[in-house]
Amino acid sequence: MKEIIELRYNPISDEWVMVSAGRQKRPNIPHDSCPLCPEGIEKLGDYDLVSFENRYPALKKDPPQPENIVSNILKKAGSKGVCEVIVYTKEHNSSLSKMPLVQIEKLIEMWADRTKELAGYEFIKYIYIFENRGQEVGATLPHPHGQLYAFPFIPKRINTKIDGMKRYFQREKKCPICEIVKEEERFRERIVYENKYFIGIVPFYARFPYEVHIYPKRHVDMIIYLSNKEKKALADILKIITMKYDNLFDMEFPYMMMFFQAPVNSEDFSSLFHFHIEFDPPKRAKDKIKWMASVETGTWTFINPVLPEEAAKRLREAEPNSL
Repeated sequence: MKEIIELRYNPISDEWVMVSAGRQKRPNIPHDSCPLCPEGIEKLGDYDLVSFENRYPALKKDPPQPENIVSNILKKAGSKGVCEVIVYTKEHNSSLSKMPLVQIEKLIEMWADRTKELAGYEFIKYIYIFENRGQEVGATLPHPHGQLYAFPFIPKRINTKIDGMKRYFQREKKCPICEIVKEEERFRERIVYENKYFIGIVPFYARFPYEVHIYPKRHVDMIIYLSNKEKKALADILKIITMKYDNLFDMEFPYMMMFFQAPVNSEDFSSLFHFHIEFDPPKRAKDKIKWMASVETGTWTFINPVLPEEAAKRLREAEPNSL
């Protein structure tokens, strides 16, 4: 059967949809062996941490040419891009919350290295780093790992963020995230954890009950521009936040972790875009899920059943184990 991997354009919402039928073949929580362990079917061998191109990608450097459709409105394009898997450690039963800080620091260096290299491809317009942890958010392998998608376009939600930041900047002549950091440090009731260089908050406008955003206190638009001290501080806050998550309900807490940075090979967004990380966990209680139902999915208008200030208090009190 011919491989179908392509982009299809939605003129109603002005966005591209990735179609990749081959992703149905992905391994799903294998019980006999883990493909990401050193001895697994990926044959990674003995490693510390590693990245490689996804076997079941939605984007490829050399995608097949999509079949032409004679239509003024139904448009296709080749799925030209890169999808990578980033394995955090060879330790199968580890996680960001359990890894030594030095391992997280090496992981941050790898994220920055992959971002820098992929930005060198002119056809790449946006580099998105993320982790799905737990079956509740669709993770198909329990081994600690994340992914990276290098898009040939700027995704819809990124454009929405850019438009919002741009409107605020044009009106106030200030970065909105820099201003949010100042206000949260002034009020202090939504701070979960902070160190010298980063702050972690349940945002005032949180969509998910235990949503946490991590902001650098210095205005920086991409992970590659963090200083060595900031990278160490980022490792610290990532470990603390994920430990607090695990301790909140005394379980391996599921989440979606998403890195947002400025587009590449495009206009200069350095003064406008503020690098940040979002955690969107699906839990609203230990045994209850915050489902993405019709209102959220259809309109992007969220209903949060937990007061952000109360969520921040609970997370602050979920003391992490000693580092």
